[in-house]
Amino acid sequence: MLIIAVKDGENIDRALKRFKRKFDKTGNMRQLRSRKQFVKPSVKYRDKIKKAQYIQHLRDLENQ
Repeated sequence: MLIIAVKDGENIDRALKRFKRKFDKTGNMRQLRSRKQFVKPSVKYRDKIKKAQYIQHLRDLENQ
């Protein structure tokens, strides 16, 4: 459970922004969306390889 202490005189929008930032860092929403449907291990592995190839391609372009 996230707890955000609202300081005296602090704008509620600012506190809400801090809450959203903390919530994003926990990764709860990402995990919830990934659990909505089953993904075969072979598909996960394939996506992992694709992501690694993409990152390597970006690094190769950066080093040229």
